[in-house]
Amino acid sequence: MIIDETIQNDTGETFIEVDHYQLCKHNQHSPGDVFLSEKNPADGHTITTLSDGLGSGIKADVLATLTATMATKFIAANIPAKRAAEIIMNTLPVCKDRGISYATFTTVDIEPDATVHILEYDNPPYLLVRQNTAIDLVKDDTEFERKDKNTAPKVKAVLHYSTYAARPGDRLIFFSDGVTQSGMGTPAFPFGWSIENAYAYILNRINEKEDISARELAHSVVQEACIHDSFVPKDDISCGVVYFRNPRDTLILTGPPLNPKNDEILSGIFKRFYGKKVIAGGTTANIMARELGVKVTVDMDNLDPEIPPYSEMTEADLVCEGIITLGAVADILESGETPKGKDNAATRLVDIFRNSDRIYFIVGTKINEAHQDPNMPEGLEIRRNIVKKISTLLQNKYLKEVHIQYM
Repeated sequence: MIIDETIQNDTGETFIEVDHYQLCKHNQHSPGDVFLSEKNPADGHTITTLSDGLGSGIKADVLATLTATMATKFIAANIPAKRAAEIIMNTLPVCKDRGISYATFTTVDIEPDATVHILEYDNPPYLLVRQNTAIDLVKDDTEFERKDKNTAPKVKAVLHYSTYAARPGDRLIFFSDGVTQSGMGTPAFPFGWSIENAYAYILNRINEKEDISARELAHSVVQEACIHDSFVPKDDISCGVVYFRNPRDTLILTGPPLNPKNDEILSGIFKRFYGKKVIAGGTTANIMARELGVKVTVDMDNLDPEIPPYSEMTEADLVCEGIITLGAVADILESGETPKGKDNAATRLVDIFRNSDRIYFIVGTKINEAHQDPNMPEGLEIRRNIVKKISTLLQNKYLKEVHIQYM
């Protein structure tokens, strides 16, 4: 089988996990910090940018979005990093009262050979962690005057550039000043949490949990900063993490094979797979239970009015209903927000996807008569279209590697 040949559990391979977490300033519905990431299909570069717009709300969001988009696109277009930064900084307006740029940024460009290039302008300095230790890199500082004719005196900008060869296990952590300035004015942190304290916290979290994912570490940093603000963020709080590590694999079976003779082949692939294993679909679950000689038990303790309950089965990390659950997963991935307080099959599957690097779908092509029922919910797509939508979202929005095989 193609997918059986594709799956490689090569511990020498390094995967680049990129993720972030952010909170808006209290009473603001639009984030003033923007995080963008993409993998350039032309040359294999992974590019990510965190931009912090001056102030908060919609105006800050627009300026941060403009800055992050320009930085990401310029680097993807192979414009030299310093030249790209100069164009960006001369494009953005300057606050006349404070004499500073309306947006800051940190851009990380990772080549296929794991060479990392970092540009920083006015964001807190990044932290590189290697073998649970902070690594100091030499930075090339470039100072130049902005060409804003309406600004007097001329505004001098300092751009920091650094590069290094990443190693397996490296983590690169960068954040907005909503992290370092959290808690400002409180007895514990009268001048804010500070860069030093943020670094110490990050190192402690990594020491506590050496395999902590990029997503979990970013979430932890932002939540800790929020605690310092008494759970009422005084500014937008954002953290991005790049983690170089062995890939985490997930296999998801959904739909019965067209030919029943392939049931045994499918169960063999499922049993040999090293990583997370998911079954989406009642018929598929019954086939696997029969072929593997195990039982499927429905969990009735966590019922959700919108999503069918998940089940438990030996050999599987998650067993759930197919079409409705996968449709909900696509919606969550598209919105980028997991419903708060929800613990159902869809949220669990999203969590598995987001904590995975390589995701392998085996999609059965036998038609399920129930999906042809005109009484089914409007807009319900057939299985393969939902899988294609999920695959596109995982690749383009979450930088996952996805493989699909039809059976």
